[in-house]
Amino acid sequence: MSDTILNVEDLKVHFQVPRGGFFGGRVPLKAVDGVSFELKSGETLGIVGESGCGKSTLGRAVLQLIEPTGGNVAWLGSNITGLDAKTMRPYRKDMQIIFQDPLASLNPRMTIGEIIGEPLKTHYPEISRKDRREKVRQMMDKVGLLPQMINRYPHEFSGGQCQRIGIARAMILEPKVIVCDEPVSALDVSIQAQVVNLLQDLQKEFGLSLLFISHDLSVVRHISHRIMVLYLGKVMEIAPKDAIYADPRHPYTKALISAVPIPDPDRERNKEIVVLQGDLPSPIAPPSGCVFRTRCPFADDECAKTAPQPESVEAGHTVSCLHWQKLGG
Repeated sequence: MSDTILNVEDLKVHFQVPRGGFFGGRVPLKAVDGVSFELKSGETLGIVGESGCGKSTLGRAVLQLIEPTGGNVAWLGSNITGLDAKTMRPYRKDMQIIFQDPLASLNPRMTIGEIIGEPLKTHYPEISRKDRREKVRQMMDKVGLLPQMINRYPHEFSGGQCQRIGIARAMILEPKVIVCDEPVSALDVSIQAQVVNLLQDLQKEFGLSLLFISHDLSVVRHISHRIMVLYLGKVMEIAPKDAIYADPRHPYTKALISAVPIPDPDRERNKEIVVLQGDLPSPIAPPSGCVFRTRCPFADDECAKTAPQPESVEAGHTVSCLHWQKLGG
């Protein structure tokens, strides 16, 4: 995993939303506000945080499905930020997405053979219908779907099967990167494990890189090589998964990890639980200085004045907190 396939620098996505009131006007909603990271070939980067922290927006901005307000996204060294649809099209076959709601992401009027084969029809129109259907059958077999189901419609499948259809559609072009936007959150726990294991098997077979977005830290820990913690559109901490679970340095990361259940009843009963006070602030009016300070038990006057910059804890482990050295260890 030495080669960088994706390099994101200071990425921002700000939406203009109505201010309300008699005079109206618009104000920026800072969904993603200066996110930077790298993704290596064959690596899974887990992206975690509360609902509303900008995870899904970040994933779509990386794929240029949402136009970034600022920053750069480099794909294999080439800047793809702001490319128009025609110029972006050659990159699409290498960058795919799996959506959160399995059934809603599938066209109910198309058979699953047509759904899975549609990307081939778009990017490789020269392939004959017979060869296209054969490739679809092969991919169905790889994701655990019976090839004879090729002429059925989405409503005839369970949620887990629909997600396998979505995975097959994303994989049919053999992409290099897949953004997994909470792909198991709508599934039963037993089915979640099957889908996560399937993604890992496909990653090994095809050398995939994954951006795995989730709010479930147990799932993220299982599948990820590194983990990035987002809060209000900003990176709080990024580190290898073992380091971030064994030695979290940001108060927000500590709170998230403390909420993960431990299978051992004695350890679960005796563990320290960090409870965050208050609600997530509005991204329309984020706190000054450190955006986490309004919920941080260690915040002081300096936190209200100064926005923390990423600092290195050790190789590959950075944290954005003014007081991390006092809190770590």
